[in-house]
Amino acid sequence: MGLQPTDVMRALLADPTNPEVVERLVAADATYVSLNFDNPELKRIMPWAGTSRGPQAVLNTYSRVGAFWRNEGFEVEHLFGSGEQVAVFGRFTYRSTTLGRAATSPFAILAEVRGGQVRHMRFLEDTFATAQTFRTGGIATYRSDPDGGAEVEL
Repeated sequence: MGLQPTDVMRALLADPTNPEVVERLVAADATYVSLNFDNPELKRIMPWAGTSRGPQAVLNTYSRVGAFWRNEGFEVEHLFGSGEQVAVFGRFTYRSTTLGRAATSPFAILAEVRGGQVRHMRFLEDTFATAQTFRTGGIATYRSDPDGGAEVEL
């Protein structure tokens, strides 16, 4: 009997930069969505952001993340599934290798696993917090309050 979908995700997350593991657990035609479907502005900061295909997409993402940040903790808090669908929730703390700034973010993964391989995987995190670890200066001004509250400068 093959691995259950939850076992596949557990194994993939345990070693996502190992080509042998990723080639075995990620389908050749898999869709991998990292952070968003397509955001050119974010992709300039985090080049792996967006939609890509196949095992190489997973390898590229986790390898680049490992080059851009030092992993100070990646914890899966909940991992469960129903049929081919797997949900993973957790937290990580990454420290940027360029500026030494750290951020702790929740993450969520939704995956579809069939025949012992990931066919679709969507990884989400607090990109506002993680992108801030690369911020070198300047002022960004935000106006979010529809009732006219003050602008916020960060």
